[in-house]
Amino acid sequence: MTQTQRILVTGATGTVGRQVVTELLDRGHEVRALTRDAAKASFPAGVEVVEGDLTEPDGLAPAMEGVTGLHLITFGGAAFSPLETGPRILELARSAGIRRVTVLHGGGPTPLEDAVRADDGVDWTVLMPVEFMANALDWADGIVAAGEVREPFVDRLSAMVHEGDIGAVAAVALTQEGHDGQEYVITGPEVLTLGDKVSTIAAAVGREIALIELTEEEAVATWRAAGLPEDVVGFLLKAYGDTPEVGRTVSGVVEKVTGRPARTFAQWAAEHADAFRGQP
Repeated sequence: MTQTQRILVTGATGTVGRQVVTELLDRGHEVRALTRDAAKASFPAGVEVVEGDLTEPDGLAPAMEGVTGLHLITFGGAAFSPLETGPRILELARSAGIRRVTVLHGGGPTPLEDAVRADDGVDWTVLMPVEFMANALDWADGIVAAGEVREPFVDRLSAMVHEGDIGAVAAVALTQEGHDGQEYVITGPEVLTLGDKVSTIAAAVGREIALIELTEEEAVATWRAAGLPEDVVGFLLKAYGDTPEVGRTVSGVVEKVTGRPARTFAQWAAEHADAFRGQP
């Protein structure tokens, strides 16, 4: 049995942060969740909620007291801008006696991740998940309203990962030895096409769902109409049109780190079937 530890989770209201919180609780650890507005945050019973902002690190010292591990994100503030405060955050962490740090990769080089990698005063692990299974929730409205998914590049491949498995890898790295200096590419257990994903959701909800392929021009128009900024549109074109090998290759990291197989998209679809039925 791993000794009970207290872990500070930043970005705790996010897609991954919530899973880190859940996995730590399930493993018997104490969790302190950092949020900018505690009144708006909702967490499972037993989670200690503290207010703080990664863009103002000097106010984080009380949140770090009595903590052995720290989960970090690379963006902060209301605008989710890249954090420049990594060195100060890590200085405070070392002063508080924090031994282990995980950082969720932000999709490319960031000042905070650079600071973590350069710090030899803590045991750090970089978490590099590929496409989240949760991204499929973007299709819910179209499936509910018209029974269809409209996407470009329908033959693209993805080793998409259950967000709970990202949380599980983080929880192990934060509470167990042997993960210092590791860069973990976290994937699911299978490589899927868009057709695979749509048919899996259809099976979970018990209805037919059509997959309609958009041209690149139609996709760009759709994304712009949805208000996506141009840099995001460009990123999606590159990621979907020419998915890098790392995003379509099963890594095996989840099983290696946690000792259990990565969760499948079928499991994820069953867990979220109500969203695709238009139910709360």
